[in-house]
Amino acid sequence: MPIELFRIDDRLIHGQVVVGWGQPLEIDLIVLVDDEVAESDWEQELYRMGVPPNMQVVFETVESAARNLAGHEADARRGILLTADVGTMRRLVASGAGVPAVNVGGIHHREGRTQRLRYVFLAPDEVEGLRAIADMGVRVTARDVPAAREVALDEILEGDDS
Repeated sequence: MPIELFRIDDRLIHGQVVVGWGQPLEIDLIVLVDDEVAESDWEQELYRMGVPPNMQVVFETVESAARNLAGHEADARRGILLTADVGTMRRLVASGAGVPAVNVGGIHHREGRTQRLRYVFLAPDEVEGLRAIADMGVRVTARDVPAAREVALDEILEGDDS
């Protein structure tokens, strides 16, 4: 089965991903793409604690995720691929890994970010990153949970002149 969802969520693995998306999509595999987490056994163990025993978590760097994505897509299990930020997803898409669509699921408030949706706050470089992903032919939308309305990138960035 393919990767069912390519998601940007700054919290990475949490209840909304595991239960909110994982159950309706019948997910058995999470591919967490983060260069730092991929090198930290301690952080990996923390993220593994947040998933049920029947769900496998694979930790990848951007480079290894690009190299291994075809294998994850060919896996018999249904999966979600997660990045914590726009920049990481942009690097993955730019690698030519074949990401068809990106779900902006949760980018929360911090200094320098402007609220776009209840669950999406973006800094100027993140706006530019999402546009770059879309310019590479990837469909970019936002939706925090499966039952919510999908919001197109143009609507997320409405009124933005940057």
